[in-house]
Amino acid sequence: MAAGMYLEHYLDSIENLPFELQRNFQLMRDLDQRTEDLKGQIDGLAREYTVNARALSSEQKLSLLRQIQQAYSKSKEFGDDKVQLAMQTYEMVDKHIRRLDTDLARFEADLKEKQIESSDYDSTSSKGKKTESRGPKEKKVARTRSKVKNSDDDGSPKNGQKKVKLIHTYDP
Repeated sequence: MAAGMYLEHYLDSIENLPFELQRNFQLMRDLDQRTEDLKGQIDGLAREYTVNARALSSEQKLSLLRQIQQAYSKSKEFGDDKVQLAMQTYEMVDKHIRRLDTDLARFEADLKEKQIESSDYDSTSSKGKKTESRGPKEKKVARTRSKVKNSDDDGSPKNGQKKVKLIHTYDP
């Protein structure tokens, strides 16, 4: 996959992530506000109970205590909802991070593969280029070296042959 394709794929997958995160954080703020409101309500009920405890009948006392208990239960529900929402948000972000890690590993593997293919191509093409890249002077030096090796000037007979000197005499 080309580098652009990895980037496009990832950007498409995280396109809605900021909106989802924003929505979840807004819901958590709302839950916090509701909890704070309930805590204020509980404080008011508790104050009413303690101030008027001697003057209230047992039914009124039980009624206030039930209201306080219900408010606490509702507050606990809001807290549990907030924890669930935080865990869901964490999972969502973690999923995107894992996907990014996977795509990054795949992208790095593709780059290494292309680099290996490129270096293999360069090494095979450079072998052919070495002989082609010799200039005329280098070719001449190479031919001269091969001639020197094959020359009979070194005085040693080749393949068991004797060297014969011919002397020309001129008779007028």
